[in-house]
Amino acid sequence: MAHILVVEDDPNNALVFDAVLKRIGRFDVTVSENVDEILSLCRAGKIDLVLMDVSLKQSFYGGAKVDGLDITRLLKKEPSCAGIPVLLATAHAMQGDTGRFLTASSADGLVTKPVLDHHALVRQIRELIQRSRQPQREAEPA
Repeated sequence: MAHILVVEDDPNNALVFDAVLKRIGRFDVTVSENVDEILSLCRAGKIDLVLMDVSLKQSFYGGAKVDGLDITRLLKKEPSCAGIPVLLATAHAMQGDTGRFLTASSADGLVTKPVLDHHALVRQIRELIQRSRQPQREAEPA
């Protein structure tokens, strides 16, 4: 069973994501906004996908306040975590933000909150996990 790490600072959103991912997706779920715990779980190979809130109010790393984009960059820079798909979640996406958020963080996708189609969210998560598990093909010579 796939294990999803939900990084969310709003308790209501965390409860909704937890319930949806467990009931519809049948995933194991851990919820945390503690950056040291997030990094530890990912480094240990225990996480198949991270659902990352973009706007975190209570997350700090190395004494500095960080948001979901910062944490995603940390994960993607670390060799043991780089292959874990990160799906950003935000309630504040304006036109053009999706591309900017994905480029700035190297995340693998983005969903907007509130998530209205829970089944589509689960399908997107399954697709990202499946894609991450496929062996990377080396570029063929031209």
